[in-house]
Amino acid sequence: MKNKKMLIVIALIVVVALVAVFIPKTSQSATKNKQVKIGILQFVTHPALDAITKGAEDELKKEGFSNAKINFYNGEADQSKLQTMAGQLNSENNDVLIGVATPAVQALANATSKTPIVMGAVTDPVGANLIKNVNTPEGNITGVSDRFPFVKEIKLMKEIMPNLKTVGVLYTSSEANSKSQVEGFTKVAKENGLTVKAYAIASSNDITNTLTVASKEVQAFYVGNDNTIASAFNNVLQITNAAKIPVFPSVDTMVEQGGLAAVSINQRELGIQTGKIAAEILKGKKVSSIPVDFYDHTTPVVNTKTAKALGITIPQSVLSVATTK
Repeated sequence: MKNKKMLIVIALIVVVALVAVFIPKTSQSATKNKQVKIGILQFVTHPALDAITKGAEDELKKEGFSNAKINFYNGEADQSKLQTMAGQLNSENNDVLIGVATPAVQALANATSKTPIVMGAVTDPVGANLIKNVNTPEGNITGVSDRFPFVKEIKLMKEIMPNLKTVGVLYTSSEANSKSQVEGFTKVAKENGLTVKAYAIASSNDITNTLTVASKEVQAFYVGNDNTIASAFNNVLQITNAAKIPVFPSVDTMVEQGGLAAVSINQRELGIQTGKIAAEILKGKKVSSIPVDFYDHTTPVVNTKTAKALGITIPQSVLSVATTK
């Protein structure tokens, strides 16, 4: 009888040991094999934002998430669509969300305060009311900022146009990131002896009338990281080229489209950094431990065809360090 009881005790011990060994492994295996879901919300279609999205997707594959399910939505600059799409992404229970451009991130932030959100190309995350502390984000949002190096851009503008005195800044009044850039550019421009005239538009429909008037008042235009204007940049160039007024944009893709020159942040590289941060979160890192990355790796980019068409000679000092389009 005693032997029988002892055998029962031993059997129970063995069962408990087996449970302890195999159940955690099964659980870990299930977690490992669970398909990761990544939601991406892009504000509008244009080359700069497309390059960010592509860079993020490519980096996520490189980081080991090639089998992840990517739920991609594009709001095409429609605020109501952005809100609806953000809600849809939240309901899909994605493991991480990526917002490409400020309005997209704001829509995601309105949809959820729990799912981690990675910013792609948000110029002023504090001014956009997305983050209070960029060093230790307190909520569910971190990511990459494309805050622009105005000092470098203005230096480039003056080097190409030594007689430059008056610059027009075209921006969209409803975009928080654009307002922030107008303020930053104006401050630095005035410190460097330039007069700045700001021209606000409510939508891309205002571009023609606004630029027709503005082209008579300035020697050059600066266009910042403004999504509405970027999506209609070809329309901008039609008017400015006809008036022989150069446009200095903020991204390399817009120089490639026909802008004259920029101290450019490579949008694909910015997207790659966005993907890296998303991968860190998917691998278990907390949002609060990932500071906002103010991506500032810049390269001068010059469109020599545009310069020739406008009758502008690019100094050799610029060409020797610039990438030409």
